[in-house]
Formats: sequence, structure tokens, C-alpha cells
Amino acid sequence: MFAPLRERNYRLWAAADLVSTAGTWMQVLGLNWLILSDTGSAATMGLVVMLQALPVLVLGTWGGALADRLPARPLLIASQAVRALLALALLAHGGHALIFAVALASGVISSFEGPALGKFGSALVKPEALGSALALGSVLSSAGRIGGMALGGVLVGVTGPAVLFVINAVSYLAVIGALAAMRTGELRDLPAAAAGERGVLAGLRYIARQPVVLIVLALSFVLGSLGRNYQVSMAAMTAGPLHAGSGGYGLLSTVFAVGAVLGGLLLAGTGRSTLRVLLGTGLTISVLQICSGLAPNLVSFAALILPIAAGAVVFDTVVSTRIQLDTREDMRGRVLAAVGIVSSLSGMFGAPAVGWLCDTAGARGALLVGGVVTTVAAIAGALAVARVQGRKLHVPHPHLPHPHLPSLPHLPRPESLVPAEQMA
Repeated sequence: MFAPLRERNYRLWAAADLVSTAGTWMQVLGLNWLILSDTGSAATMGLVVMLQALPVLVLGTWGGALADRLPARPLLIASQAVRALLALALLAHGGHALIFAVALASGVISSFEGPALGKFGSALVKPEALGSALALGSVLSSAGRIGGMALGGVLVGVTGPAVLFVINAVSYLAVIGALAAMRTGELRDLPAAAAGERGVLAGLRYIARQPVVLIVLALSFVLGSLGRNYQVSMAAMTAGPLHAGSGGYGLLSTVFAVGAVLGGLLLAGTGRSTLRVLLGTGLTISVLQICSGLAPNLVSFAALILPIAAGAVVFDTVVSTRIQLDTREDMRGRVLAAVGIVSSLSGMFGAPAVGWLCDTAGARGALLVGGVVTTVAAIAGALAVARVQGRKLHVPHPHLPHPHLPSLPHLPRPESLVPAEQMA
């Protein structure tokens, strides 16, 4: 389970991940507080998120090609230094124009940083330990999110958001220090693409010739859009049919975070990052989503949220693992860029779609419709994979935590050992 931690370089990376992720979520909380206190507009917050995602859609493929050409460590050190400067820039009180500019610049950095992060993460551990390393990274990211949001929630009321921006800027020094302290001789060498296969089009042609990868990406988009975005549907359920108020929403958010951590621990412990686990998990969480739409009260809804959160982490981590292990290493940056683009698309499409469903069909209706669509998608994905592989596919139960079994054990989309959006 903890085999990746035997590697000194990975231990440095994991510690930096925890510190940086906590700093990131402290800044997210501070920025949201600043926007809402100034404008009271949730739409402005949505615009900031969109500005961060758009560059990934436009520049992501170029970032992947660059990651397959350049050494990752210097690129990552430079990107972390720029991110620290962007965090400090928020202290300038430049109004909305400054916030929008920082969000857009952060998205541009993510376009190039994300694929480099993923490829560098692959060099930290042996291929057989990649699944466990990604799962442990998910656990650390979830722990950092919980700790960062908790500490940020206390500080923002005492000091205001400025201190949170400073803390986030300082947290990038941990990443830069970890990168500088690594033993380069212990990093695994990844092959470089041939001279004629280093461009964007070469990467797109390669991905187009990988039918299983295309199926996994399509399934990731559907489940990431209509089977995720629980921050929207949980809020709608607590304010609507569950009548639980802000306290209930806080409880559900905590349960969701705990489920994310347990899901990462479960996958790291089993090390089973196979296509069957991916498909089985996708089907299971889709069915559980339908059940959550029928939950009669807050307790039963929370009991279903726990395994859904755990399953989401398992699903996303296995997607990232299979995408990397089942493709050529000299194409890794461009393949990871495709994963980042799909993730951005699912977020940009999913949150408004789930919100619209909640407004038109009600919170329960949104969960039911989304669950039915993702269930059909999971079954179709399994049949498509079986057809491509030319054999009958038996999808086993992924052994997710049962809602009533506390003894069994995230929700970032782990594009790498340290997801780019968590280093923002």
C-alpha cells in the first residue's frame, strides 16, 4: 500500500503536495469570500472558474507536446515560482479586473504545467507502483483540502483573505524546495518521442488510434459532468427536499471529504487499477446516485454520499492510471493533456447542466436523470471495451464501502501525482 513512500523522491513530492494543496484551498476560500463580500454574486465566482478552465481547452494540446519535449523539473520549478507571484498579486486590491487576470494566467500555466506534472510523477516511481502512488496522492490531496479549508475558514474571519493569499504563495516554496532537493539519478528515465512524432498532430493521431483510451475518456466525460458536481446537487438537496440548511450541507461536505480519503486508501491498499475495476466502479456509483435521489432524509443521503465519494476517487484514479500505463511513454504528456481537456470540459458543462436540472426537475430529479444517463453510459462503455478487446467482459463488484459498513474505506480528478488544479 505504501510502497511508493519507500522512494525518497516520492516522499519529498508527497510532503510538498500536502502543503501546497492546503495552501491552494486556503486561497480558494479567501478568493470566494472576497468575491462574494464585494459583489454577492455567485455568477462572478463561476466566471473565475471558467477563466481558469478555458486556457486548458485552447492550449492543453500544446502543453502536452511541450511536456514530451522538455525536462519536467525545470519547467515545474518555473511554474511554481510564477504561481507564487500570482498569489501575491492578489494583495494589490486591483478589483475584479485583477482577479480575472490572475485566474486567466493561472489557467495558462495549468495548460503547460498539468501534463508536465503527470509525466514527472511517472518518473518518481516504477510503473507497477504508479496506481498506488496516484491513489496516495489523492489521499494527500483530500487531506490537504480538508486541512486548508478548515484553517482558512478560521483565519479568513480573523485576518481577512489577504493572509490566505500570502500563505498560499509561501506554500509553493515547499514544492520548489522538494524539486530542488530530489536526487535526479533516482528519477526514472522516460523515452523521448522520435523527431517526426513530437508535435500536437502526432499526439492527436496516436490517441485517435487507441479505441480503449477514447472509450475511457468518453466515459470520464459523462460521469465527470452528470455523475459528479455534487457540490451543486448536495446544496440543492439540503436546501430543498431534505430541509437541512447550512448545517446539513456542512455535514454532507465533511462526509464527502471523508469518503474521498477512504476511497484513495482503499485503492492504494488493493493496487487494483484495472479496466474492470474502472467499469465496475463507474456502474456502481451511477446506481448509487439514482438511490441518492430517492433518499428520504439527511442521514440516508449522507450514507450514500460516502461510497459515492470513495467510488469517484477510485474511478478517477484508475482512469489516470490506465491512461498512462496503456499508452506509450513518449506520448505521455500529450495523452495527459487530453485527460486534462476532458476534465475541464466536464466541469464547464457539468456544473451548469446539473444546476439547470435542479432548477427544472428539482434536486431529486437531477440526481435521478444524471444517474440514469451515467448508468447507461457505464454499461455502454463496458460493452464497447468488450467489443474492442474481442471478448466477453465480466465486470466485478469494485468492493466500494457499503453505506452501513464503517470498517471499509477523493474528489479531485487525479491527472497526476499532484493535480495541476491543486497546485493553483
